[in-house]
Amino acid sequence: MKTYSIAVLPGDGIGPEVIAQAVRVLEAVAERFDVRFALRTFPVGAAGVAAANDPLPGETRAAVVRSDAVLLGAVGDPSLRPETGLLALRKLLNVYANLRPVAVHPALVGASPLKPERLRGVDLLVVRELTGGLYYGEPRRRAATSATNTLAYTATEIERVARVAFEAARARRRHVTSVDKANVLEVSQLWRETVTRVARDYPTVRLEHSYVDTAAMRLVTDPATFDVVLTENMFGDILSDEAAVLVGSLGLLPSASLGEGPGLFEPVHGSAPPLAGKGIANPIGAIATVGLLLRHGLKLPDAADAVDGAIAATLDAGARTQDLARPGEPSIGTAAMGARIAELILVEALEGRS
Repeated sequence: MKTYSIAVLPGDGIGPEVIAQAVRVLEAVAERFDVRFALRTFPVGAAGVAAANDPLPGETRAAVVRSDAVLLGAVGDPSLRPETGLLALRKLLNVYANLRPVAVHPALVGASPLKPERLRGVDLLVVRELTGGLYYGEPRRRAATSATNTLAYTATEIERVARVAFEAARARRRHVTSVDKANVLEVSQLWRETVTRVARDYPTVRLEHSYVDTAAMRLVTDPATFDVVLTENMFGDILSDEAAVLVGSLGLLPSASLGEGPGLFEPVHGSAPPLAGKGIANPIGAIATVGLLLRHGLKLPDAADAVDGAIAATLDAGARTQDLARPGEPSIGTAAMGARIAELILVEALEGRS
């Protein structure tokens, strides 16, 4: 029986609560598919500061680079700057391509503020460059009455993430929308030129270019026209959060950050301090992240399908956390939702053995 090493970083806010349910689902997967996960927990963010006066302690740094995959809850304590934890972790792992799938589950059409007819057929993937752009550019400085951030990309950085997007599109509907601001920014002009050059290696994939403001509008007016959305770091951050309105809650969305070493897998939502400790946070984003970890990080597609199927079946059966419930509709807590999804995975296992 092969053992997979997973570094678990619960993080801040609701992170520990949702990651506890993600781990519960991993344990159910291990039982069903006869695999072994070596799960070790390490501090990051505010927990890292509390444990070692460092948002990314040395012990955590050493563990993540040796693991097969990293499962992160959330980093975002209001007292800390984000680059002191999460951005440093992404840079350490060199996970340059962030995958954020957004698909509207039929049972949750009513949870979105958009009209149901706009949501029909929505199934898109945002591929966001993750280790360049404004979030990492130098120089950066802050003075009393002025501030500077630097937006910089190389053709190499653009090409490698573009290839991730085109490879993903080949396995989907063969359509890439590259998002930039080439009418204003020289960096976006390089982005557009590089993506166009990469596209020549993928003749079966259709490429279109879109300015970011147009793409933002289309996300809410005609989202089903997107297949794979390729964009730079800050635009991807904004657009993927905007896409959460399509599914009805940021708490549903997973992400996978991939590079040349261990992948970093985290739900899209933040630490949500007002919800922390109340047991009401939606764990589905974290559990769906386990599906991405299994699929992309450990190359276990059958196990990933089981997780995705259990989430869908749980929603079909009417289970709703507070963020998904309509007025007057009953809701369940974080642990209860995790338990139902894990139970479905195990029920399938028992039925398969009978």
